[in-house]
Amino acid sequence: MKIASIGGRLSLVTGPSTAVDVNKASGGVFDADPQSIYERWDEFTTWAATAELSESIEFAPADLQAPVPTPRQIFAIGLNYRDHADESGFTVPEAPTVFTKFVSSVTGPNTTVTLPADGNTDWEVELVAVVGRTAHDVSEAEAWSHVAGLTVGQDLSERKAQFVGPVPQFSLGKSFPGFSPTGPWVVTLDEVDDPADLELGCAINGEQMQLGRTRDLVFSVPSLIAKLSAIVTLLPGDLIFTGTPAGVGVGRDPKVFLQPGDTLVSWVDGIGTLTQTMTRA
Repeated sequence: MKIASIGGRLSLVTGPSTAVDVNKASGGVFDADPQSIYERWDEFTTWAATAELSESIEFAPADLQAPVPTPRQIFAIGLNYRDHADESGFTVPEAPTVFTKFVSSVTGPNTTVTLPADGNTDWEVELVAVVGRTAHDVSEAEAWSHVAGLTVGQDLSERKAQFVGPVPQFSLGKSFPGFSPTGPWVVTLDEVDDPADLELGCAINGEQMQLGRTRDLVFSVPSLIAKLSAIVTLLPGDLIFTGTPAGVGVGRDPKVFLQPGDTLVSWVDGIGTLTQTMTRA
C-alpha cells in the first residue's frame, strides 16, 4: 500500500494520480486524519487487504501533504553512513548518534522553504521509517514487524544555528519551519523489493549532490529500532530519520549551501520523490 495525505485526508493511492478516501471507503470506520491510522494499524491493514477501492479520486502533486503529519516522537540519527562520518571529520560511532527534529518542522513532499536570514542551510536526504506498533525492548529479529512503512525525508540543517554555543544544537538547527519535508506517501514493506537496500539521493537545480544505498547504513533500520526501544518506547506513528550519505554542503571544499531560487529534489528508489523550492525571509 501507499498511504497518503491528500488535502489533509487519509488516502490510499491506487494509481499515478488516483487515490481512495479511506474515511469514505470504510463508511466512517476509519477517521480522515492521516495520523490516526497508526494507532489502529493491524485493524487498518486487515480492512485494506479486502476493501472495495473502486471510487478513486484524481489528485495533483500539490494536493499531497505530510503523510505522517503529527508524530509524537521524531528520532533522527547522525553519522549513520561511513562516508558521511568521514566527510564530517568524525569517526564512525559505536552507538547511534540520536537527536530529534521538532514536529512543527514537518511538512509535505512539495513545498517552498523559507531559508533563515544570513544562514547556511544544508541538505541531507534520508530514508524515514514509520513505526506501526508500539515497541519497547524489541529485538532486531522482531524489528521489521514494528514498521508500518517507509517514506522519504529531508533533514534540512541550518549549520550556523546547529553549531552555535559550546555544544552542537542539532535539534534546533534542524527544526526551522519546513525543515522536515516528508512523503510523498508511506509505502508498506510488501511494496518494496528489499527494504534493507534502497538507493537514495538528491539534486540541486538538476545537479546530483548525494547518492547512496541504505545497505551502507552503519546501524540498519532493525538495529536502530532495537537500540532505541531498549531505552525509550516507540509509539505508533513515530518517525525515524535514519541518516544521510556523503555529499552534504558543509562537507565540500569550498562549502556549498542552499540559495533562494534553488530547487532541491530528493528521492528514495521504490518510494518516491520530494521537491523543495528555496526562498529567503
